[in-house]
Amino acid sequence: MPPQKEFDQYLKDIWNRAWVTNNGPLVNELELSLKNYLGVPHLFFVTNGTIALQIAIKALKLNGEIITTPFSFVATTSSIVWEGCTPVFVDIDPSTYNIDPELIEAAITPETTAILATHVFGNPCPAEEISTIARKHNLRVIYDAAHAFGTFYKGEPVVHQGDISTLSFHASKLFHTVEGGALITHDPEIANHIAHMRNFGFHGPEAFQGIGINGKNCEFHAAMGLCNLKYIDQILQRRQHLSETYHSMLKALQVGRPFLNPDPGFNFAYYPILFDNEKTVLKVISALQAIYVYPRRYFYPSLDTLSYVRPDQPVRVSRDVSSRVLCLPLYHDLSVEEVKMICRAILRAERY
Repeated sequence: MPPQKEFDQYLKDIWNRAWVTNNGPLVNELELSLKNYLGVPHLFFVTNGTIALQIAIKALKLNGEIITTPFSFVATTSSIVWEGCTPVFVDIDPSTYNIDPELIEAAITPETTAILATHVFGNPCPAEEISTIARKHNLRVIYDAAHAFGTFYKGEPVVHQGDISTLSFHASKLFHTVEGGALITHDPEIANHIAHMRNFGFHGPEAFQGIGINGKNCEFHAAMGLCNLKYIDQILQRRQHLSETYHSMLKALQVGRPFLNPDPGFNFAYYPILFDNEKTVLKVISALQAIYVYPRRYFYPSLDTLSYVRPDQPVRVSRDVSSRVLCLPLYHDLSVEEVKMICRAILRAERY
């Protein structure tokens, strides 16, 4: 949470203007600030990261099959199904937990229209390889960058990749607006579609340009974003420091971790560890909950097991990783002492 007095000042200004939604001045200020921070030409602040994905699919006029990852938050898959498309799961790279580009081409059919990949835990996908495949087969590319705010790829923010990148600004993210999200594109035609779609399709006060949805966000959420954006460098540094503390304390533990893209600029959004088996995961969860610490099995279960999808091919790596992965608490106000307490509890549990 940002300093309350700073947020209160924004609230006073909102009260004085009595302009709380419908493209208010703070929404415009936040969008401009984020475009400047990320170096992108078109950014649209929306209600959440799920709506961002749904608008992205609609704006690109996708249908048929969309190749995607089974290792992500449920919204990545549910948005595809919600928009009437069919998710086709491609297994993940066992070292990065991102979609494995070497398996994508084998999953392409005449019905394939796009690739929707997630930068898992903020770790960038191999965008150049995915782009090559997409160009070869005339496919669109959407990146679910919900975890990737502040991450760089090849020297620039990772959101520069693909036809559209989507972000989540949910309170669990390192940059948040309490609830919120964004769509980013470099294509002005796509940007025009998104601008209309997020506001019911309005094209003037009494005209509509195609189908739309109420995806716009409000002044209160924009105020929180403007407060937090001032501290983003400190937030990123704090995440790195806490992650390095975890790593130092747990280096004797025989666990796996995702291989990080060697480019500088990783955001340390999560601290995932991979145990040898699911039994150990459950034992560690129980030990941590006993001291009122609540880690997450992030991401579990593998999305190919959802009741409303039909997996066409096995995704053994995703099933395996999802059964053994655990994300430890990581947030700005977490103290080093608390990190050490968590690590000691894990070491005790794993020993026995």
